[in-house]
Amino acid sequence: MEILFRTKKLQKTFNSEELLIRQYGKESGRLIMRRMMVLAAAECLADVPEERPVRCHPLTGNRKGQDAVYVKHPFRIVFRPLNDSLPRCDDGSLDLSRVTTIRILEVKDYH
Repeated sequence: MEILFRTKKLQKTFNSEELLIRQYGKESGRLIMRRMMVLAAAECLADVPEERPVRCHPLTGNRKGQDAVYVKHPFRIVFRPLNDSLPRCDDGSLDLSRVTTIRILEVKDYH
């Protein structure tokens, strides 16, 4: 899957183990690296596990249109699916098997 970032600073942080650990701590930094490996290895969003420990899931409310993967309670990597036009199923839900690009927005406790 193609992974883009909201800012160049975020991209730089996510591409450096040292910066991830400095910003998020040793355990969370390493977990973020693992989750990014899962996202990068997936051909599409449907290939990202919905069960723990990754737990990819859509968000609701003011974060509708965003998804997240679990890092360590309470933090999540928040991202937005980014195809040219978002593919939809007949029921109107997002067709995860056709989402091949995401944009990482932040690591956040949104609860």
